[in-house]
Amino acid sequence: MYIFVSILLQVMIPMLLIVGLGAGLHRFFRLDLNTLSKLNMYVLLPAVAFINVYDSELNGKVLAAILGFLLLQNGGLMVLSRIMAKLFKLERSMAAVFQNTVVLNNSGNFGIPVSQLVFHQHPLGATIQIIVTIFQNFLTNTYGVYQFVSGNGKSGKWAAEIWKNPVLHALLFGVVCRWLHVPIPSFLWTPLRRVADAFLAIALFTLGAQIAYARFNALPPLVYASVFGRLVLSPLLAASLIFLLGIDGVTAQALLIASSYPCSRNTALYALEYDCHPDYAAQAVLVSTLLSAITVTGVVYAARLLFPIAG
Repeated sequence: MYIFVSILLQVMIPMLLIVGLGAGLHRFFRLDLNTLSKLNMYVLLPAVAFINVYDSELNGKVLAAILGFLLLQNGGLMVLSRIMAKLFKLERSMAAVFQNTVVLNNSGNFGIPVSQLVFHQHPLGATIQIIVTIFQNFLTNTYGVYQFVSGNGKSGKWAAEIWKNPVLHALLFGVVCRWLHVPIPSFLWTPLRRVADAFLAIALFTLGAQIAYARFNALPPLVYASVFGRLVLSPLLAASLIFLLGIDGVTAQALLIASSYPCSRNTALYALEYDCHPDYAAQAVLVSTLLSAITVTGVVYAARLLFPIAG
């Protein structure tokens, strides 16, 4: 109960208040969603991506096990979501958004606070979440962008579209600077950090504006399929792989919990940017975020039972 209340008060309610503010102001002032989208895509997201990579501490053996798990787990979700899209007989653009809602999760601004709360006595758990977040950033800006581009009928130009994405450049630049131990001078680091700090509020504000006129009393059934895939199917697949790979302790707990987070907020941002069913994407993100207060708490409890920490 303590974990449930803590997640609710420290993560969920603050996020939803900002989403509600964005929805209210959009209904009152009719904000320019295109401007908000460009601000997120070309300024805020690149800053967050660079800082996440540059600040991370990566450890060889644990990193190899984590990356192996992430490749298998996300590859499995890609296959399962593609099969589901074919069973639902979705047209290409809708299938692209649906697959992204299942595969991509909010591992950063949702996952990192939750992991810090759950693993406050085991710092390795929070470090693993940082690695998962970096992996998700790469996945979002390669696989995720490809899905949206191909969904818009531009599959022949997908490589060019991905390469034009400023977030991918920021991630690669962060890797190079981290690997070469390039120091970032304070006159650059300070504004970069301040821009990155603005991302959470403005991204949630944009999500609120996107769903300002959505009718949640008659959600399309596909939203529930997205939520099921992200909140239920993903942790079930993760638990199976953890047992199969023989991972245990804090690492097993952290990876299972990391698999249970709601649909990525960036899915809604990219859907808006590429004009690929943005209303549906925003609904999937919001509904999965609301329900995750219950499901993530259940996964945290299950992780502690299934993978106890020795000592």
